[in-house]
Amino acid sequence: MAKTLIGPRLRELRRERNQTQAEMARTLGVSPSYINLLENNQRSLSVQLLMSLADAYAVDWRDLTRDETARRVADLRHATRDPVLKSGRPDIQELRGAVDHAPRLVDLFLELHEVYRTALEKILNLAGDNGADELLRSSPETVIHNFFRDHGNHFPELEKAAEGARDGTFTSPEDRYFVLRQLLEDRHGITVRIRRLGDLNDALRYYDETNGVVHLSQALDTANRAFQLAHVLCLVAYPEAISDIVLRSGLKSQHALARLRVELANYFAAAFLMPYDAFLQEAEAAAYDIDRIATEFSTSFEQVCQRLTTLQREGARGVPFFFLRIDKAGNVTKRFNSTPFHLAEYGGSCPVWNIHAAFYQPGVMMPQFVELPDGARYFTISRTVHRPVFSEETQDRRVTLALGCEAKYAHRLRYASSYKFDDPKLYAPIGLNCNLCPRQACSQRAHQPLLMELPIDENRRGSTRYES
Repeated sequence: MAKTLIGPRLRELRRERNQTQAEMARTLGVSPSYINLLENNQRSLSVQLLMSLADAYAVDWRDLTRDETARRVADLRHATRDPVLKSGRPDIQELRGAVDHAPRLVDLFLELHEVYRTALEKILNLAGDNGADELLRSSPETVIHNFFRDHGNHFPELEKAAEGARDGTFTSPEDRYFVLRQLLEDRHGITVRIRRLGDLNDALRYYDETNGVVHLSQALDTANRAFQLAHVLCLVAYPEAISDIVLRSGLKSQHALARLRVELANYFAAAFLMPYDAFLQEAEAAAYDIDRIATEFSTSFEQVCQRLTTLQREGARGVPFFFLRIDKAGNVTKRFNSTPFHLAEYGGSCPVWNIHAAFYQPGVMMPQFVELPDGARYFTISRTVHRPVFSEETQDRRVTLALGCEAKYAHRLRYASSYKFDDPKLYAPIGLNCNLCPRQACSQRAHQPLLMELPIDENRRGSTRYES
């Protein structure tokens, strides 16, 4: 039998029975000193004693020998790296010692940390809400974002439907709009009409289901016209694919269900216009050059960014990205995420992150390496794009698109090729937002953090009014 150390589990088992080491020793027919050595992992467990333990205490021997030490050490290491803890971090030997010799204390610490993280997430989820009635409700957008995230932002059934819809129809991306028009008319009796700006009351697309007509605004360019037709194709040709996903979502709110159907049809449209295998191959070949990919598939910059977050097919994965769209007021108007990272979940408010500076350099790609207070590191790229302009009132409707990934994937992106990865000043220190960021001496701080007190010296003026 391989060397088996069960010290923490043996101690826990003894304490559950309210036994001393001497009492357990008498039960098992060994000496108290031997029990002490076992509990301190200074002796390994024999097969004979393992069977005796299983019989005497009516436990499954597999439960006794299941080694969860590595996982618990990892959990403990993650918790002790939380930036809210200011003292020196224990090394790996200290963490293992705590797991081996004080397992119940470790459990309590991890439980307390989990309670803290849960409270923090609730604050983050509620941040920005106004009014007591809204504090206990999540918006449909948040619900849908969480649903997509929980599925890795990848839906195989919609990918399969998009492949079936294409069926080798297209010879080139440039033909897709015209082929889609013909496809809708021939198979579904739906015609397409381009309408003048005033005809649709500023709407960009309207599907008249009763009369079988898709009305598209002349404000849409060819790439977005094709996208809107692919969206309608999903609704009329593959309603069961959407219904199956909606049914298992468990959502109850009619607003959330309607939003989910819209986003699933949008997912289909992107998969239809940018076939998975060809898109992944081009993305890798182009080192994720977004403009080059958009040119290859005759799609928009934003469509490519969003599609890049969906490349999570088992056995054929791309770089796991998150994607945000931010307006000039700092509102996140779209968020897609194939990762579990907090920057993707709640980020967008930190002025140190260059997503805001991008508005000062319209159309220019702005790469940046960033680091959160907990030490997590990312590589992000930000650039502004224009929304459709069709009147004087709709001018300058720029938004910033931000695409990001863990820093360990940066070498696969051409935008990071000019950086020296070993530069100690490479990473910009950012936070999620000022209310929660624990960083001290940040010149961009706008609020006192909720979870800590910054040092104040009335005789000294620091870089901000919140600390000195």
